[in-house]
Order: sequence, then C-alpha cells, then structure tokens
Amino acid sequence: MRRYVITPDVAIRLAEQRPPLAPGVRLVAPTLLRSQVLSSLYRRVRDGSLDRSTADAHLDHIRSLRIRLLGDRVLQAVAWKTAAELDRPDTFDAEYVALTTLQADALVTGDTELAVVAARVVTVASYDDLVDDPAGER
Repeated sequence: MRRYVITPDVAIRLAEQRPPLAPGVRLVAPTLLRSQVLSSLYRRVRDGSLDRSTADAHLDHIRSLRIRLLGDRVLQAVAWKTAAELDRPDTFDAEYVALTTLQADALVTGDTELAVVAARVVTVASYDDLVDDPAGER
C-alpha cells in the first residue's frame, strides 16, 4: 500500500476526470484540503467557469475518495518548522509537505513551484502514480 498526500488541485482533477485509483493507493491530506477545495470550486462557480451542480458533483466525488484527513498538533508543529525551513510565506503548502514527511510515501501536486520546493525534503510523485492504468500505458 502506498500513501500519497494530495493537494486541492489534485483532488479537483480526480473529481473532474474520475479515474479509478491504482490498486493499493491510499490518499491523505491535511484537514485544510476541505476548505481549500470548497473555496476553489466556489470561486469557479462565481466567475462562471463552472456551474453549481457540477461543483456539487465534484465535492461529492471528492468526499467519496475516502481521503484520510489529518490536522493535529504534531502536524501543525512540523508544518511551522517546514514553512520556515523552505522559506514559505505561510504554512498552507507546508502542511502538505509536513504531512508527507509524517504519514505518506510521496506528495502529489499540480503546482510546479510547490513540487520543486517540496522535492528538497520529500518525494514528489506524479498524478499518474495515483490512477489505475489497466492498459499499461503509463
């Protein structure tokens, strides 16, 4: 079993594409993920790039992914330290990196800048590592 921390953009991509997860893949994220996904989808509905029913369907799908959400004191302490170590302007991205350090095998993000920074301290995997490819075309 492989555990991957996913960022909000990855969660939304999984909701948009709805691929089956690869066998043995487990998803983990900080509790922050819920609010960030909700906010991102709200902004897209508000700017007209997504309709409300599709946003609701995406939220339902993300909830069905059974992502283990964590946000305890230890994670917060490690996120603070990670943000300082990586010279981040806040702790939001650092929570994903810290959780990868504490609970997962790799981080999956669509944010290129975060991937480069995170790779200094954790393994960064690709979206394709999450999804099942029955045709073996990876």
